[in-house]
Amino acid sequence: MAKFIDELFSLEGKKAVVTGGAGVLGSKIAEALAKAGAEVAICDIVNAQEVAEKLSKEHGINVRGYYIDVLNIEKIKECHDAIMKDFGRVDVLVNAAGGNMKEATTSKDLPFFDLPLSALEKVVALNLFGGAILPSQVFGRSMVENENGGSIINISSMNAFRPLTRIPGYSAAKAAVSNFTQWLAVHFAQEYNRNLRVNAIAPGFFLTKQNRYLLLDENGNLTQRGKTIIEHTPMGRFGEPDDLAGICIFLASDASRFLTGTVIPVDGGFNAFSGV
Repeated sequence: MAKFIDELFSLEGKKAVVTGGAGVLGSKIAEALAKAGAEVAICDIVNAQEVAEKLSKEHGINVRGYYIDVLNIEKIKECHDAIMKDFGRVDVLVNAAGGNMKEATTSKDLPFFDLPLSALEKVVALNLFGGAILPSQVFGRSMVENENGGSIINISSMNAFRPLTRIPGYSAAKAAVSNFTQWLAVHFAQEYNRNLRVNAIAPGFFLTKQNRYLLLDENGNLTQRGKTIIEHTPMGRFGEPDDLAGICIFLASDASRFLTGTVIPVDGGFNAFSGV
C-alpha cells in the first residue's frame, strides 16, 4: 500500500520550473517538488541562485537557480533555453510570480478615485501576464511536445472567488488568472496535447511581504482587517507556506492525471464560510 501511494505522488524523473521561486511561497513550492523527487529550476528576478544554493545545502535536494523577468518575453525565452539545455525538457511549470502594491491599494490617504493607472497596470501585468500568460506561452510551446504531457500550475487567489476590499487591481488580476487557467486547459487539451493539464490553486490568507502591512501593525499585532480575516477563517489562522506543498505535489504528479481546468481553494475554509 505504501509503495502504491509513493509511486502515485512521486515526481521522480520529472523536471519542474517555478517562476517567482525565490519568494516566500514560491521557494516552499520548489522545495516541496524537489523533495518529492523532481529536478527543480528556481526562477526569479532576484536571489534565485542564492535560494537554490540554500535549499540544496539545507535539504540535499536537486534545485538550480535561474534569472527570469516574467514581464520581459525575451528574458523568459532566455531562461527557458538555459533550462532546456540543462534539463532537456520541462514537465511541470508553476507560475508563482505575483503580488500587490501599496500604490494600488485604497486607503484614507489614497481613495479609489486617485489610484494611479500606472500602479494598477503594474499589478495586473505582474499577476496576469507575468504571473500566468507569458511563461505559459514560452514554456508551454515546449511542454506540448512531451509525449506524457505535463502540468501547469497557476497561482490564483481567494480574491478571484470573493473580491476583497481595498485591492481592486489585484482582485481583478487574480480573477483573470482563474479564467485564463480554464481557457488554457481547454485550449491545450483540444489543440495540442490532451495530457498537458492546466490547473490553479487559490491560496487564502498567507503572510507575505506584499500584504503584511495590511494584516499586521508595526508591533506585529493583527490589524482590524487581520482580525476580520481570522474570524472568517474556520480553521482560525493564516496559511503557512508549507500548506501549499501537498496540493502542488498532487497537481504535479500522476495522482491528478485526469484533473484539468480547476481552481482549488487552499484557504482554511474561508470561501465556504458565510459568516453565520
